[in-house]
Amino acid sequence: MTIIIDQPEFVDEVEEIIGYEENGNELVLDGGFEVPTTNAFGHTFRDYDVHSERRDGVELFYRIQHINQSVDFVKRMREEYGKLDKVEMSIWECCELLNEVVDESDPDLDEPQIEHLLQTAEAVRKDYPKEGWLHLTALIHDLGKVLNLPAFGELPQWAVVGDTFPVGCAFDGSIVHHKHFQGNPDYSNPAYNTEYGIYSEGCGLNNVLMSWGHDDYMYLVAKGNNSTLPSAGLFIIRYHSFYALHRAGAYKHLMNEEDIENLKWLKVFNKYDLYSKSKVRIDVEKVKPYYLSLIEKYFPAKLRW
Repeated sequence: MTIIIDQPEFVDEVEEIIGYEENGNELVLDGGFEVPTTNAFGHTFRDYDVHSERRDGVELFYRIQHINQSVDFVKRMREEYGKLDKVEMSIWECCELLNEVVDESDPDLDEPQIEHLLQTAEAVRKDYPKEGWLHLTALIHDLGKVLNLPAFGELPQWAVVGDTFPVGCAFDGSIVHHKHFQGNPDYSNPAYNTEYGIYSEGCGLNNVLMSWGHDDYMYLVAKGNNSTLPSAGLFIIRYHSFYALHRAGAYKHLMNEEDIENLKWLKVFNKYDLYSKSKVRIDVEKVKPYYLSLIEKYFPAKLRW
């Protein structure tokens, strides 16, 4: 099955230490993870200007993404994929499907996505051995990238991966390759191009439409299948690509108190998501039993996707 999108398809081509009180004991949200100085290609992380074999393709990706991620497009995708009627399978089966996906928006890694999932999860597990929900969140945070595969509609990569951002209000200048938003129909729409747009102060990010992609899709899958992950886990899944928020501090005027608390965990997670990328391989069969036990705890055996 292929979902038809009336848009041009993409052509191949250290966080601060945060602490708070919990049950009378200080929980310091910093596991001591050492941030590497360079990515798998020998460049600094998330450098979209450095001359590399991936730079031009990454910018082309963002040009097409920024032009096409409009309010109308997002609403249409959320309605279609919120039905969860594409496939029925387990979390681990979905993990294995990611062997077929390489993220064309990522300037830091060109390995199949399952490698990234396990690298992230194992790095988190090492520093936070008691936070099983966070280990599982790390494992599944990118599963929505299966949207790129035929069984899920074979969406073009600009509708699957890349940094995410709110639609329905002004595009913040901190968003990577911001200049390309000028081609987006919402850019000049007075209903959408102000600081608040269709939203209000403190409305809560759950009431904000985010650009469509794997983050929002996996969030819909988790919610629609009654996952028992805590609020922070669901927040990480939905907003881990929202770099304008957790790196640049943009859009905080839309957050509520629950968002502010969950952002603490997202900032912790982001360090592992971004900096654990490497060419080091994980022994899948060795770690599989542990992650299967977590999946059983927080998800049903089979999910609707």
